[in-house]
Amino acid sequence: MKETIYSRNAVYETLRARRREFFSLEIAEGVQEKGRLSEILQLAKDRKIPVKRVPRGRLERLKANHQGVALEASGYPYADLTEIFELAEERAEPLFVLLLDSLNDPQNFGTLLRTAEVVGVHGVVIPLARTVGVTPAVVNASSGATEHLLVAQANLSQAIDALKEAGAWIIGLEGGEPPEGDRQPEGRKHAESPEKVRLDGAIGLVVGSEGEGMRPLTVKSCDILMKLPMKGQIESLNAAVAGSVALYLAYLARSK
Repeated sequence: MKETIYSRNAVYETLRARRREFFSLEIAEGVQEKGRLSEILQLAKDRKIPVKRVPRGRLERLKANHQGVALEASGYPYADLTEIFELAEERAEPLFVLLLDSLNDPQNFGTLLRTAEVVGVHGVVIPLARTVGVTPAVVNASSGATEHLLVAQANLSQAIDALKEAGAWIIGLEGGEPPEGDRQPEGRKHAESPEKVRLDGAIGLVVGSEGEGMRPLTVKSCDILMKLPMKGQIESLNAAVAGSVALYLAYLARSK
């Protein structure tokens, strides 16, 4: 299946990663072919990709901030859990995996993937259904970080079991405090603050959906829940911000 990657950083990283097949590159007529666009054109030349100069209006069909460039490529190459485990072994590092439970907003997804790539996770696991996949919008939102990541689609419960068997500690990221008057559901695990959670070993960090957080079955599968302390007036951070903060806390803990 072919799809169109757009925006300069996303196209550049897709070409640089060389994980997809490439069919054609479209450049809007009149754009200045310098900087990042010049680098894109050089990569296209190196990879023998046909380049077309087209009216800018042709790229407007994408209904996105295309920045004058569009790349026709094959669909995203999803990985599997085995590849993620193998990457951790190759790097001789304890497992560091991000699991996303029913995240639906492409911008949030892309932001988390960008952070995950920067902090060196070995892979990202998303459910088989009820979640956004790695679409061109997500590639754009991640500034192309998707192309350097191993993203696996799997049954989340089975993936968590596999991570536990591999020695990983499953940490579920909770939202903020419940609104005043709400009661903690009976039997619900208590969420610990980050300083009480070991983040330096093999971990699977679970981030829930934007509105409802983690599903009850996912919460039950976690070894521990972690809650970011908050001091302001709003109830909580959104999934992308909270997940990014938690990923950086793990990165710092693992870097000591």
